[in-house]
Amino acid sequence: MKKNVLVLTMMLAMVLCACGGSSKKIEGEVNTSNEQTQETEATTEESAAAHKGYTYVYNDVVVEIDADAEKVVEQLGEPLSYFEAPSCAFEGIDKIYTYSSFEIETYPMEGKDFVSMVTFKDDSITTPEGVAIGDSVDKVKEVYGDCAEEGGMLVYEKDGMKLCFIVKDGAVVSVEYKSTVLDE
Repeated sequence: MKKNVLVLTMMLAMVLCACGGSSKKIEGEVNTSNEQTQETEATTEESAAAHKGYTYVYNDVVVEIDADAEKVVEQLGEPLSYFEAPSCAFEGIDKIYTYSSFEIETYPMEGKDFVSMVTFKDDSITTPEGVAIGDSVDKVKEVYGDCAEEGGMLVYEKDGMKLCFIVKDGAVVSVEYKSTVLDE
């Protein structure tokens, strides 16, 4: 029943946000099991460094913004849920793949799907540099340096993508890796 409520909530959020804005808030039950161990942090940092922009690494799978989504999803395995809707910005279908601790959104272009966003759902995962939901703004700035601050977000931009930390009361409440393909 709770899973159905989560799926319905996600579908409603997509419909409401489909043409409205680039950020979404999807609520539901989260899995708090620790799925990414600190043992792999050194390996994942090295792996992420070989790619452009900021990358998210999950179980040795590098998720790069604007990368071929088919390859990423294949490496990550079966998602917990999947949702699609007609794209407002492109010809084709936008897709959301939900895993236990994060979501991947895609956009279509020239017959292929590309990763447009990765959103953390809980504090059981971290960026390759070690920042998680719940960490302080001071920790984010210590790890990543100074940045642009836009309406409650710390925004780092590199190689045509953004790493956004949404903050409230001095703490990170969401982490989003975003494409800038729609910013142009």
